[in-house]
Amino acid sequence: MPNMENAKILIMSTHGFEQSELEYPLEHLKKAGATVHVATLDGKPIKGWDNGDWGATVEADLKISDVKVDDYIALVLPGGQINPDLLRVEENAIQLVRNFVTSNKIVAAICHAPWLLIEADVIKGREATSYHSIRTDMQNAGANWIDSEIAIDNGIITSRSPKDLEAFVNKIIEEVREGEHKRHAA
Repeated sequence: MPNMENAKILIMSTHGFEQSELEYPLEHLKKAGATVHVATLDGKPIKGWDNGDWGATVEADLKISDVKVDDYIALVLPGGQINPDLLRVEENAIQLVRNFVTSNKIVAAICHAPWLLIEADVIKGREATSYHSIRTDMQNAGANWIDSEIAIDNGIITSRSPKDLEAFVNKIIEEVREGEHKRHAA
């Protein structure tokens, strides 16, 4: 059983992430003892979206194209509407999501970030949740959508919105402690 002190977790994001959906996991996963890196499209800092306007900047540790999946136990995908919409047209980002899933790593997506799971074609047949406005997108992609603060399907964690962040991060920590998740292909 892995412990948090040995866990390396990646957060993938770009501009327009929901401020709390990146900062809360970053802070609380570090507090739990994990090493947490932020990957962006160009390896440069990104600006969040907070209460209807641009928010704070978050530093990046590396470029998405430079990520080595084997270095990490989990991938966290913050939402907001802008961030996942920009990332879902970036092949490097989508391939990274696919690689984490096929490598039996934990993947956690909140709010609109499950759009990335749809684009990576890894959500079909899985129980999942999301922000309510993309429910139809999730169902059309084959997800068994539920209205719950978190949904978990063999190491793939989804959550609805910032109000669910505590449960979302607690579930990430629990899944990291469980270790690798062998799963069927979507």
